[in-house]
Amino acid sequence: MLDKILKADYVLASVSPRRKHLLRQIGLKFVSVDSNVEEEKSGSHPLASVRKNARMKSRAVIPHHDKKIIISADTIVVLGKRILNKPRNLNEAVRYLELLSGRTHIVYTGINVINLNTGIEKFGYEKTAVEFRKLSREEIKFYVRKYKPLDKAGAYGIQDDFGCLFIKRIKGDYYNVVGLPLVKLYELIQETIR
Repeated sequence: MLDKILKADYVLASVSPRRKHLLRQIGLKFVSVDSNVEEEKSGSHPLASVRKNARMKSRAVIPHHDKKIIISADTIVVLGKRILNKPRNLNEAVRYLELLSGRTHIVYTGINVINLNTGIEKFGYEKTAVEFRKLSREEIKFYVRKYKPLDKAGAYGIQDDFGCLFIKRIKGDYYNVVGLPLVKLYELIQETIR
C-alpha cells in the first residue's frame, strides 16, 4: 500500500505555499494548480462549508487531469458562531485578530480526495481548538503590517515566525491549523487506492 501511495501521481488543487510544503514533507509527487473556484464565504454550518468548498475545488480540476489523484482542502476559523474567512483587507485582518485575542476558536479543514484511476472520492475533515493569549494592539498591528495575512483564514498563520507567538495552546491536529491535516489526508488516500 505505501509503495502505491508514494508512486502515485497527485494534483493539488491549490497554490498555497503551506500545502505544497506539507505534501513535499510527506514525499508525494504532485503538481499544484489553481482550481479557480469562488469559495463559499459562509454556510449554515462550518462543516458544510468546508465540505462544499473542498469538493468544488477538486472537481473543478478533473477535466484537465487523468490517471491522477486529486487533493483539495478548505480551511476556516470559527469563533463562536462567526466564521472568519480570509480577510478582505488589512483593516479586517486587524479586526479578526482583535476578536481572537484572549479567546479560543475552532479551525476546520475539509479535505477531498478523488482517485481518477479507481473512481473513488472521499471527504474527511479535522477540527482543532486554538487558544490565543491576550494580544496587544502593537503586536497585532506589527504582525498585520509585516506579514500581511490576507491569504489565511482568521488572519494568522500558526507556522509564521511571529504568528506562532499568539497561540497559548492547541487541542487537536497542528497541521490542521497550518491548513492540511496530514494524517487525515493519508487515511483518505489509502481509502481511494484500495
